[in-house]
Amino acid sequence: MDICRGDILIMKKPHPCGSNNMLVLRSGMDFKLRCTKCNREFMVPRSKIEKNIKKVIKEALEP
Repeated sequence: MDICRGDILIMKKPHPCGSNNMLVLRSGMDFKLRCTKCNREFMVPRSKIEKNIKKVIKEALEP
Protein backbone atom coordinates (compact mmCIF):
# COMPACT_ATOMS: atom_id res chain seq x y z
CA MET A 1 0.00 0.00 0.00
CA ASP A 2 1.24 3.47 -0.86
CA ILE A 3 0.53 5.58 2.21
CA CYS A 4 2.43 8.85 2.59
CA ARG A 5 2.82 11.54 5.20
CA GLY A 6 -0.22 13.82 5.20
CA ASP A 7 -2.74 11.21 4.01
CA ILE A 8 -5.94 10.69 5.97
CA LEU A 9 -6.89 7.09 6.73
CA ILE A 10 -10.50 6.12 7.31
CA MET A 11 -10.39 3.09 9.59
CA LYS A 12 -12.87 0.22 9.99
CA LYS A 13 -12.92 0.59 13.78
CA PRO A 14 -13.25 3.98 15.49
CA HIS A 15 -10.83 5.48 17.99
CA PRO A 16 -12.18 5.50 21.60
CA CYS A 17 -13.17 9.19 21.10
CA GLY A 18 -15.57 8.12 18.31
CA SER A 19 -13.70 9.29 15.19
CA ASN A 20 -12.38 6.88 12.56
CA ASN A 21 -10.26 9.45 10.63
CA MET A 22 -6.50 9.37 11.27
CA LEU A 23 -3.81 11.69 9.88
CA VAL A 24 -0.50 10.01 8.94
CA LEU A 25 2.45 11.81 10.55
CA ARG A 26 5.12 9.17 9.77
CA SER A 27 5.17 5.95 7.77
CA GLY A 28 7.63 3.08 7.67
CA MET A 29 7.63 -0.18 9.64
CA ASP A 30 5.40 1.67 12.11
CA PHE A 31 2.87 4.41 11.49
CA LYS A 32 2.59 7.49 13.66
CA LEU A 33 -1.02 8.59 13.46
CA ARG A 34 -3.01 11.50 14.88
CA CYS A 35 -6.74 11.26 15.52
CA THR A 36 -8.45 14.13 13.70
CA LYS A 37 -11.04 14.61 16.47
CA CYS A 38 -9.08 14.49 19.76
CA ASN A 39 -5.53 15.11 18.34
CA ARG A 40 -4.02 12.18 20.26
CA GLU A 41 -0.88 10.77 18.61
CA PHE A 42 0.05 7.09 18.69
CA MET A 43 2.31 4.55 16.98
CA VAL A 44 0.91 1.39 15.38
CA PRO A 45 2.70 -1.43 13.45
CA ARG A 46 2.21 -1.38 9.66
CA SER A 47 0.70 -4.88 9.59
CA LYS A 48 -2.09 -3.88 11.99
CA ILE A 49 -2.89 -0.65 10.14
CA GLU A 50 -3.02 -2.22 6.66
CA LYS A 51 -5.65 -4.72 7.84
CA ASN A 52 -7.89 -2.03 9.34
CA ILE A 53 -7.90 0.62 6.58
CA LYS A 54 -11.25 1.22 4.88
CA LYS A 55 -10.19 4.13 2.63
CA VAL A 56 -7.18 6.40 2.01
CA ILE A 57 -7.69 10.09 1.24
CA LYS A 58 -4.57 11.51 -0.45
CA GLU A 59 -3.60 14.94 0.81
CA ALA A 60 -0.31 16.79 0.94
CA LEU A 61 0.85 18.62 4.04
CA GLU A 62 1.58 22.28 3.61
CA PRO A 63 5.33 23.00 3.60
